[in-house]
Amino acid sequence: MSRSVSLAVFRGLLLVFSGFLIVFTQSPSLFLRHKFFQKLTLFWHRWCRRIIGMEIEIKGSSLVSGPALFVSNHISYLDVTAIGSVVDGIFVSRADVRDWPVFGFLSRLQRTIFIERCPRYARQQLLELSGRLCAGDRLILFPEGTSSDGNTILPFKSTLFAVAATEVEARAIPVQPISIAYTRLDGFPLGRLFRPIYAWYGDMPFASHLWRLMGYGRFQVEITIHDPIWLENFESRKALARYCEQKITRGFSRSLAGRPAITVQTKKTYR
Repeated sequence: MSRSVSLAVFRGLLLVFSGFLIVFTQSPSLFLRHKFFQKLTLFWHRWCRRIIGMEIEIKGSSLVSGPALFVSNHISYLDVTAIGSVVDGIFVSRADVRDWPVFGFLSRLQRTIFIERCPRYARQQLLELSGRLCAGDRLILFPEGTSSDGNTILPFKSTLFAVAATEVEARAIPVQPISIAYTRLDGFPLGRLFRPIYAWYGDMPFASHLWRLMGYGRFQVEITIHDPIWLENFESRKALARYCEQKITRGFSRSLAGRPAITVQTKKTYR
């Protein structure tokens, strides 16, 4: 048995075992609302990150505290583990993810908010998102609406940016853009041709993609946290979405090029 196959088998067994533990420890969150379960989610993301060999380097500003909307580009299902191990928040996802085998159930355990891609549900869904923010939750949104190939960023959809108008205790919530990029494998830069090892998009089968990447060594994910902004400083939610797209794209491009973040207040590496 080759080293890569042995590594994939070992990591796979650890993930299966961890999956049972996650179900056992997080199931009460379906019935009980308590901050403990959100902290537990943060722990599980960090644990799974270590299993699959993900290392995270964080650059840029500090994360805001309290209710907030975090927006990020989307490359892979691995983004959930990467960002979820750094940001104590709840993900906003497409409604069809709810019915995915295994992942759908795990998403429900983590109180993911599922969004229908239909204009007639837009108002109802915005009210749900606003309600979560008023209850103290921190939301994580992928405004591209789907994942990319790891080399580019797709246009942002602006509809859900309207939730940035939510006020909590008479104060508008902040919006904080986040850039994520997969940059290195075993210390060597990932080129354009090798980023699909971690990018998951189009009609890629999930099982074979996960199996293949688990056979590789340790890989680095660079997360750039940008300064927070507020909807009131923009003409509309569309203008806010365009600004976030431009900011995230610049941070993403700098990460792929190996250039330092423009604002370096924070720099941490997690292994």
